[in-house]
Amino acid sequence: MRNPGTAAVLSFFVPGLGQLYNGRWMRAIFWFIFTPGLWLGTGGFFGWVAHVVAAITAYRYARRHPHPEFD
Repeated sequence: MRNPGTAAVLSFFVPGLGQLYNGRWMRAIFWFIFTPGLWLGTGGFFGWVAHVVAAITAYRYARRHPHPEFD
């Protein structure tokens, strides 16, 4: 069973890791590429936004889909 809190914390510290925890490989790859690009592209100004958004999306997905076998 997926824990939404775990998914959120993982994605907050490493955007994309919570998506991997949820089994969403393509979303994880997106966050792994997008977040460093945002940090570098804005000189670190908006990089934190990616961490927050990734955490929220990982939390919501885990909350709506608690059982991996039903995906």
